[in-house]
Amino acid sequence: MRKQFVLAMFLTLLSMSSWAASQTVTLSVPDMTCSACPITVKLALSKVEGVSQVSVGYPDRETVVTFDDALTSIEELTEATRDAGYPSTPTASEATPEGQ
Repeated sequence: MRKQFVLAMFLTLLSMSSWAASQTVTLSVPDMTCSACPITVKLALSKVEGVSQVSVGYPDRETVVTFDDALTSIEELTEATRDAGYPSTPTASEATPEGQ
């Protein structure tokens, strides 16, 4: 009986990772005004739990972030950039879900 319980718990834990989805969002960061700014933005976003990839484009003043939506949210990402001194917002295409 105990082995069945342990097996059931193990399978439940394994399936939990399938509930999470990897998402990618593009954030506009208009206050990046020098070539050193992307370093700060990337570091701030990389420290957020659930972020797996950050790509910062200085000329476009945008950053593309891939994250686990079970561990963080777009709001937490924008909070991280704001706390680092670089307020950000999702780009227009990211702000509203498709079909709305």
